[in-house]
Amino acid sequence: MITARLSDRGDILLIAPVRGLASEAPAALRLVQGHDPAAVGLGISPEELRGLVEYFVRSAAEPVVPLTTAERSEVRGLVRFGEVSVPNPSFLSVVRWATAGGVPTEGLDPGEDATATLFADNIGYLELVRRTVRERNVSRNPPAPDTPDEFALRWDHHVARGRGSRKFAGARDLYLVRAARRLAATHSRVVVIIDRERFDGVRALFDAPPT
Repeated sequence: MITARLSDRGDILLIAPVRGLASEAPAALRLVQGHDPAAVGLGISPEELRGLVEYFVRSAAEPVVPLTTAERSEVRGLVRFGEVSVPNPSFLSVVRWATAGGVPTEGLDPGEDATATLFADNIGYLELVRRTVRERNVSRNPPAPDTPDEFALRWDHHVARGRGSRKFAGARDLYLVRAARRLAATHSRVVVIIDRERFDGVRALFDAPPT
């Protein structure tokens, strides 16, 4: 997990745990509680946030979450560092805390329609084929670094290193940063929680002049 305190537009704490690793959740929640935010933003879409609240926070029984082949392989590679849970346990623990405390929570990523448009605008047919091949390759031979942080970064690099994939990731991160700045403009303290592999791109956008 990695964090940064941002103060260019309000008081923002950026938290980036490793997706899926259960041991990251308690530490992420302690950081959130220590910041005492007036609002929380998450690196997921509004639809995904509604799904977390409806099916995992307010429901008496959690549903079975189907995984793609690549996701199953990612879990197998990450489990060497400890228990792995789906959906992201760090996101889920923070959403539960915020819901219980009445803290406003927003999904900062673009919605499903906007994401589909960004994907189509940035990832052409050839890049899509290459991306699919890379996903299959990394599923067969997942990285085996020494730390979960390195695992998250290397996994993302294997899958999303193509030019179109990088453009798509950058466009999504820019959307998130703009949404986070709007959230910070109306709340005194904000926590933004994202997947570990997005940290460098998101931090760089926060450091750059607003566009």
